Amino acid sequence: MVQYLIEYPLLLLFTVASLGYLIGSIKYKGSSLGVAAVLFTGLAFGGLSPELKIPEIILLLGLSLFVYSIGLSSGPAFFKSYKKNGLKDFGFILAMLIFSGIIAAALSILFGFSAATITGAYAGSTTNTPALAGVIDYINTLTDVDNELLIEEVVIAYTFSYPMGVLGGIIAILLMEKILKIDYKKEKQLLKKEYPVEESLSSTSLEITNPEICEIPVRELFRKYNWDVTFGRIYHNEKFSLTRWDTVFRMGDIVMLAGSDDSVEDAIKVLGKESDSHLEYDRRLFDARNIFVSNPEVVGKTIASLEIDKQYDAVITRIRRGDIEMLAKGETVLELGDRIRFIAKREDLRGLSKFFGDSYQKSSQVNLFSFGLGIGMGLMLGTVQISMGSSLNFNLGYAGGPLIVGLILGAIRRTGPIVWALPYSANVTLQQIGLILLLASIGVSSGNAFFESLSIKGFWIFIASAVISLLTAFSILLVGYKFLKKPFSFLLGIVANQPAILDFAQSRTNNRIPMYGYVMMFPIALISKIVIAQILFILLR
Repeated sequence: MVQYLIEYPLLLLFTVASLGYLIGSIKYKGSSLGVAAVLFTGLAFGGLSPELKIPEIILLLGLSLFVYSIGLSSGPAFFKSYKKNGLKDFGFILAMLIFSGIIAAALSILFGFSAATITGAYAGSTTNTPALAGVIDYINTLTDVDNELLIEEVVIAYTFSYPMGVLGGIIAILLMEKILKIDYKKEKQLLKKEYPVEESLSSTSLEITNPEICEIPVRELFRKYNWDVTFGRIYHNEKFSLTRWDTVFRMGDIVMLAGSDDSVEDAIKVLGKESDSHLEYDRRLFDARNIFVSNPEVVGKTIASLEIDKQYDAVITRIRRGDIEMLAKGETVLELGDRIRFIAKREDLRGLSKFFGDSYQKSSQVNLFSFGLGIGMGLMLGTVQISMGSSLNFNLGYAGGPLIVGLILGAIRRTGPIVWALPYSANVTLQQIGLILLLASIGVSSGNAFFESLSIKGFWIFIASAVISLLTAFSILLVGYKFLKKPFSFLLGIVANQPAILDFAQSRTNNRIPMYGYVMMFPIALISKIVIAQILFILLR
């Protein structure tokens, strides 16, 4: 069987991926490893024979697909967060990375590790392959040492430490969420205005009974009360119409509104009382319909800029993006695959459907031109050599380049006719495929060296990597949550220095908030770890 897998590496890849995914879905006391199990399954298979290999191009493909799609989906939130408190977040991340380097240096002195060993352990425990590559490049420039022996020492320590780098983050998350008594559902509610998390939306009809708000345009009411609701149909003098910004309410009007339970309740307290009328069932003049956004011409534009009310007697009330349902607002930017809910005159529904595309097939397709162009620019950026003195040279590689370009293009969304953003469903699929390819490849390639390193020295390397990984993760979660008052869900993304940890974090929170911490952390962490690893090697030699 092993010989068969040696001859057919693609069979090996999918065997590891399928078994790992199956193992990761098994829950114990409500917890599971998730897709991280693919990495550990790969380690087990890789330990069977040193000849078991998955082509390196598979690893690089998986890494590039994963980080680029992450960048595209997170770009808008990343730059929004950066404008709000970017320097503070970056300073915190950099401080924690320097702290992890200090821990590594202290362990080197304590255990008597060589510079090569502790540098490899640092790169592995922080799951940073570019840091490993940077140290190897530096070693190759040395003329007074046995380069091959030093490189082998670095790689073995890295290989042995890498699994603990993943496991350490997962252990820290599980322990700290219990110690700090984290309530993810409560935290999600507090963060729903800052991050695009799922809202529990409801709709109701109310009767206007407050004379103080009558004859005041809806626009002014929103400015005064800052409501997080949308208004739909209004019934006045036995006639139906749609609520506009210049609409004024009158005593006895029946109005439909939608929003979260709390927001709806707040609006009702000001406007009047809940009504027994069910306007949503009256479809004689206005009807409701869900329409898919598949027309590239409207993608990347705000709802307000489309000026729908000038062409149609219609209003958008809600948008569903993947599993997230949100209120439609003027500043909301439409993306491919969005499912928008309209209230419109029956005769306008066909025109609206044509205007937005309303094709599920087209809304799920990947534009290979923009996708290939974007990821190509990312790979080109990754090859650019960055010099920080005669001893420190590195490039962003297959991870940093595509991620940074993805973040920028995701924030831009479109350039003229080119739409950079991916449909939500396609983006999720590419992330999952990229992650599985990456973890299976790393696991198989590291498995044999991992098991061969099971020795007394290997044991102490394992302990050192555990200390680096756990102390760094604990410090980030504790300092960030208790002293900097950062959301715990956001901090999980900063802890997630490896895609498997990010996936695990999102499975714990049941939302995408950790991803925003991850993309905030990754660019600065990537560069910082490369520099710190080389400084460690130079100083400890």
